[in-house]
Amino acid sequence: MPKKISGTALFFLGMGLLLLISLPQSLSFYIDWLWFQDLGLEKVFTTKLNAQFLSALAGGFTAFLITYINLWTAIRATKGRTIVMPLHLQGMPQLTILGHVEKLKVIVPSLLGLVTAAMYAGNWLTLLTWLHASDFAYADPVFNRNASFYVFTLPVMEVVSGSVMLILVASLISAAFLYLVKGAIFIHPRGIGAERSAQVHLSVLGGLLFLVLSLSTYIDMHAILYSQTGLITGAAYTDVHATIPFFKARMALAVIIALLLVFHAFLRRSILVLGGIGLYIAVSFIGNSVYPAVIHKFVVAPNELVKETPFIKNNISATRKAYNIDGVEERDISGSTSLSQADIRTNRATIENIRLWDHKPLLDTFSQVQEIRTYYDFTSVDIDRYVIEGKYRQTMLSARELSSENIPTRNWINETLTFTHGYGLTLGPVNQVTSEGLPVLFVKDIPPASSARDLSISRPEIYFGELSGSHVIVNTRSKEFDYPSGEENVFTSYAGSKGVKIDSWFRKLLFSAHFGSLKLFLSNDITRDSRVLFNRKISDRVRNVMPFLLLDRDPYMVISEKGDLFWMYDAYTASSRFPYAQRIGRRNSLNYIRNSVKITINAYDGSMVFYIADMNDPIVRTYDRAFPGTMQPLSKMPADLRRHVRYPEDIFNIQSAIYSTYHMEDPQIFYNREDQWEVPAMGSDAQADVMEPYYTIMRLPREKKEEFILMLPFTPKKKQNLAAWMVARSDGDEYGKLLVYRFPKDRLVYGPRQIVARINQDTEISRQISLWDQRGSQVIQGTLLVIPIESSLIYVQPLYLRAESGKIPELKRVIVAYENRIAMDETLDQALSRIFGDIGMPAKQRAEGQHAVPAEQTGGNLASQAKEHFDRAMKAQREGEWALYGEEIKQLGDIIRKMQKDR
Repeated sequence: MPKKISGTALFFLGMGLLLLISLPQSLSFYIDWLWFQDLGLEKVFTTKLNAQFLSALAGGFTAFLITYINLWTAIRATKGRTIVMPLHLQGMPQLTILGHVEKLKVIVPSLLGLVTAAMYAGNWLTLLTWLHASDFAYADPVFNRNASFYVFTLPVMEVVSGSVMLILVASLISAAFLYLVKGAIFIHPRGIGAERSAQVHLSVLGGLLFLVLSLSTYIDMHAILYSQTGLITGAAYTDVHATIPFFKARMALAVIIALLLVFHAFLRRSILVLGGIGLYIAVSFIGNSVYPAVIHKFVVAPNELVKETPFIKNNISATRKAYNIDGVEERDISGSTSLSQADIRTNRATIENIRLWDHKPLLDTFSQVQEIRTYYDFTSVDIDRYVIEGKYRQTMLSARELSSENIPTRNWINETLTFTHGYGLTLGPVNQVTSEGLPVLFVKDIPPASSARDLSISRPEIYFGELSGSHVIVNTRSKEFDYPSGEENVFTSYAGSKGVKIDSWFRKLLFSAHFGSLKLFLSNDITRDSRVLFNRKISDRVRNVMPFLLLDRDPYMVISEKGDLFWMYDAYTASSRFPYAQRIGRRNSLNYIRNSVKITINAYDGSMVFYIADMNDPIVRTYDRAFPGTMQPLSKMPADLRRHVRYPEDIFNIQSAIYSTYHMEDPQIFYNREDQWEVPAMGSDAQADVMEPYYTIMRLPREKKEEFILMLPFTPKKKQNLAAWMVARSDGDEYGKLLVYRFPKDRLVYGPRQIVARINQDTEISRQISLWDQRGSQVIQGTLLVIPIESSLIYVQPLYLRAESGKIPELKRVIVAYENRIAMDETLDQALSRIFGDIGMPAKQRAEGQHAVPAEQTGGNLASQAKEHFDRAMKAQREGEWALYGEEIKQLGDIIRKMQKDR
C-alpha cells in the first residue's frame, strides 16, 4: 500500500506552491516600489498599498468573523450528534457521511474571507475617496442630498451591501447544511421540521438578509437619479410619483419581514412570515412594472410636457453644472457686417495664423523629409503657439521619436543598450510654404537647427514619449547612439538623475526576472552606475501613478525657455453618478467631467509633476486630500510652460455636444427640440465627416487683442446654415472661459457644408481639380476652416497635390469664400485680394518666411518667374508628374501673355 503523506509534508507543499504563485506578484510589487521611489512619488504607492491592505483586512476579517460565529453556533447547537443525512421518507435507511464536517467552520470562513478581502482590495479607491470626500455645490431636488452622497457614499454602500449579502447567504447555506447533516433539520410526513435552536438561528439570519435587502432597495431608489428610464436622465414624473413610493414601501416591508422572522424564531408563526414575503413579492412586481406603466399611460402621456416640466428643469440645470457649461457666455452677432480691405488689414494677426496645413498631410510630409533615418518616426502633429520675433505665432510641432521596431538590426544590445531615445522635433508656422509647396520649418534636421532666435533646443534627446515602449538601460559600457551625422554616428551618455539603478547583482537578477531576459543578468556591459528606464510610454507612466484619471488623447510637446522638451498632458476627473445630469460617452459611461489636472513630463528624464487646474472640482479636491502633496496648484507651474497650457479638445468635444442641446434652457423649447444644434457634417456620411474643433489665433469680436482659442461651429439640427460658433479660451486669466456667438435666426449665414457645395460647383475650381486629379496625381481637399473676422465670417480651404509615385503632399492652392464670392489662388493673400481687392499684404508667401514683393511686377521679375515655372515644368516632366507639368506650363503661359501685354 502507498504511504500516506503526513500533515507536515502537506503543509510545506502548500506553502511552497503558495510561494511559487505569489513570487511573480511580489517581484512586480518590489519593482513598482523602486519605480515610484525613483520618481519621488512614494506617497502615492504607500497610500494605495495601505488602502488596499486595510480595506482587504477589514472586509476579509469581518467576513471570516461573521461566518465563523454562525458556523460555530450551528456546531455547538448540535454538539455530540452523529453526522447523518436523512434521505428517507418513512423507512428509507439513513446515509452516514464519513469525514469531519465540523472543519467547515474554518474552511468556509477562510474561503469567504479571501473572496471578500479581494473584493474590498479591488474597491480601495472607492473606500479611500469616501473617507476624504469633498462636497459639491449642488444638492439633488428630490431627496435634497449633496451630489457628494451619490458620487462618493453610494458606491461604498453598494460594496458593503453586496459583501454583507454574500456573507449572510453563505452563512445561511453553511449553517443549514450543518443542521441538516446533524439531524437538527429533518423531513417528516407533514413537511420540513427543525429543532428550536436551528429555527432561531436560521430565522435571525433570514431577518438580517431582509435588512440588507432593505438597504439594497434604498440604494436602488437613489440610483434612479442618475439612471435614464424615460425622457431624461434622472427621476421623471412617473419615477417620483410611482416608482419611488413603491421603493419606500418595499424598504418598509423588508424591515417588517425581518422583525417577523425574529418573532417567528420564538413563537413559530410561519403564516405571518410567508404572508409578509408574499406581500413583498407582490409589491415589488406592481411597483416595478404595473403601477408605473399605468401612471405613465393615463397620467403622464396625455399631458407629458406639463407633467415633466419640473423634471426637465432639474435635468437642464444639473447637466449644465455637471459639464461646466452653466457659465458659458453667449454673445449675439449680426453676421451681416460687410468686410472691407481695412477689416482684413486690421485683423492681420488673425490672417497670418490661419492654418493651411492639415494634420495628416503635414505628418506625411514630416515623415518623408524629416525622419532622416528609418528608425525615427513622427506619431502626431500638435498645435501650439510661440512668440517668435515679437509675433504671436501659431505653430505645428511633431516629435521625432525612436521606433524600436524599425531598428535595422534587432537584437537585445541594440534595442536595450544602444538605440535608447528619439531626437529633436520639427516645428513650423501653420500658414507658410516653400516654393515647392512644402511647409516652412523654424526647427528642423538633426541635430535641431532653428531659424528663429526665440526657439532653441539644448536637450533634444527623447527617452520618454508617445511611442516609447520597452525598457532601456543607460550608462553602460556599450556605446549609446545619440544621432546620425552624415556617414558617422554620434554617441552619448545619459546624464539624467532619474532611472532605477542596477547597482547590485541582486537587482540585476530581479530586473532580469521581471523583464524575462537572462541576457540582462549575464551582460558584462552593465555597471554599478547603470540605470534602467521603464514605463517610458507617457500614457502608461501617468496611468501607473494615477489610474483613476481619464487621459486626453492628444498630449503635446513644449519647448521650455532653457531648451528642454516637455510633454504636456491633460487629465480629467469624471463620474457617472451626478444626479439628474445627462449621460454621454461610450455606453453612456459618464455624466460629469472636469479638466482638473495638467501634467508635465520631462522628455529626457521622465520626471512628472501633477498640477491642479480646477480647484472648484470636488473630485480633484478629494484626490488631493487622499494623496496629500502629490499635486500642486497650477500657479506653481513654471511660467514658460504655463504659457503653453491650452484648452483640451476631448472635453471641448463633450461640452459642445452637450451644449448643442442644453443651450435650450426653456423646458418647452427643450422638450420640442425647437432650437437644437449639431456639429456640421462635411460629406455624405455625417458620422464619418463631422467637423473637429480646431485651434487658431484670432481677435474675437469686441475683444482688443488676438488670443489662442479652440473653436467649433454649429448648424441647426438637420439644416446646413450656420447657427452659432463656440470658443474655448486658453491664454492667461481668460483660460477655460467658454463663449458662444449666436447668429440671428432670420438671417442666412452659410454653413460649412453649403460652402463646400459651392466650392465644388465653381467652374474654375472644378476645372483645375479635374486637371490635377488625373493619372499620376491625387488632389487632397483640406479641412474647411470657419474664420470669424469682426462680426462676419470667411471660409478657408487648402488644396494639396500628391503624386501617386510619392507620399509628399504639396500645398498648391488656397480657396477663400466670403458670402457669395469664392476665390482660389496660390496663396491665402492672393485669394483674399481677389475678393477684397489689394489688401496691402505681401503678394507672395511661397518663400522661407513672409517677405514683401512689389504688387506691380516688373519685366525682370516676370522673366524670373517664367524661368522658375519652366524649370519646375521640366522637372515634373522628368519625374512623370504630368498634372504638375500641365499646371506649370499654364502658369508659364499666363506670365508670357502678361509680358506681351506690358510691351
